[in-house]
Amino acid sequence: MTMTRRDFLSASAALALMPTLGARAWAAPLPREADIVVIGAGAAGIAAGRRIMAANRRVIIVEASNQIGGRCLTDTSTFDVPFDRGARWLHNPDINPIIRLARNAGLDVFAAPPGQKIRIGRRNARAGETEEFLAALVRANRAIDDASRGKVDVSCASVLPKDLGDWAATAEFVLGASATGKDLKEISVIDKARAQERNAAIACRQGLGTLIAKLGEQIPISLSTPASRVAWSNRDVAVETPAGKIVARAAVITVSSNVLTAGNIKFAPDIPKRQLDAAAKLSLGSYDHIALQLPGNPLGLARDDIMIEQSSSTRTALLFANIGSSSLCSIDVAGSFGRDLSAQGERAMVAFAMEWLAKLFGSEAASAVKKSSATRWNAAPFALGAMSSAAPGGQPSRKILTEPIGCMFLAGEATHETQWGTVDGAWESGERAAEAALRRIGALRDTEPATSAAAKRQRRVAPGRSARGAPIN
Repeated sequence: MTMTRRDFLSASAALALMPTLGARAWAAPLPREADIVVIGAGAAGIAAGRRIMAANRRVIIVEASNQIGGRCLTDTSTFDVPFDRGARWLHNPDINPIIRLARNAGLDVFAAPPGQKIRIGRRNARAGETEEFLAALVRANRAIDDASRGKVDVSCASVLPKDLGDWAATAEFVLGASATGKDLKEISVIDKARAQERNAAIACRQGLGTLIAKLGEQIPISLSTPASRVAWSNRDVAVETPAGKIVARAAVITVSSNVLTAGNIKFAPDIPKRQLDAAAKLSLGSYDHIALQLPGNPLGLARDDIMIEQSSSTRTALLFANIGSSSLCSIDVAGSFGRDLSAQGERAMVAFAMEWLAKLFGSEAASAVKKSSATRWNAAPFALGAMSSAAPGGQPSRKILTEPIGCMFLAGEATHETQWGTVDGAWESGERAAEAALRRIGALRDTEPATSAAAKRQRRVAPGRSARGAPIN
């Protein structure tokens, strides 16, 4: 597992997901029948809907919230710049179909600047100190990689070198909470090591949530239509909602692993214990943004600068500064500390962000804050968390979730074995599930090659063992 300075951006890519303010202007009426029904209008659901429409089959997406995007949501009203309250980045621009679709839709996608800083108290780290930190990350990553080849899957924390010194807590934050939403003690070494490299972070100037909503414009979507009960068999499926019942020949279910295990949707018969246990082993971590408007750039940072601190505990954060050349900065909190802080409410979250800024930049910087807003994804009823990561021993659960359940097919980032935690992985999983559903209803022959971008990418990109810090969207 290699590491360069660019890999330090792994911390910035860890963006999981929160409720937003962007809304869709219209919603499709609820039909009584469809060839395939999709539950959830996040990235996976939109990808599935597009693939089904491309096969000229009738599809309806039912979405519990009043917005498209799932955990990709852009707030365009609170601040003077589009603010992605959830996922920020796309990856692998040479092969990522979402980037091509974004350009075709007239949206502006661009490579994220490689700015990176480490703060040690009230000063920036010196070159030699940065080298020490990067060396610590390399050693930690190598230890995780080596352990992933063992006979027993263990936690990432249990295999870390014991002599990382002053950089131990910082390395754990970057590789754990900031990259996956969980502390390393909760994460499988196999899952971490098998994560496909997330390179060349790509942003959308109008917001990633705006992009996903744009890609869903032509799909029939019924918003504010939660699925309350799903009756399924090997022949058909009936989805009950407050607006009525839809009968379809197959279903693609894209809800998060936490929503699936929470029982918010009743299934008849119940989802098999095999799949529920798998989802439980892929529970969502905690990742939230505390957005602060800081006019005049009192922190003295560049556009889209990323900064972390040399920390000694889990009580730390990541700073994403001057987003899109604006005065907006985001203090990101994650893992066990972020979960506890989020549970205390927005007031406590903003208070921590101010305290953290004052510690690193002085009280004048903290007093310059003009407006604030915090996300609380763990409390968002249609998400219940940020991104999935496997518990020790849980990595095989991702493949289990791709197994058909009668005529139902699960999708979402948790079902992707190598691109879990990313919008890329969610999109691919939606296309995969849609093609499986199309085959189920006879719209694709078993011998017919898949035409989706997901299948093409699987042929072109071999899963890698390197997580390079596992930057997660």
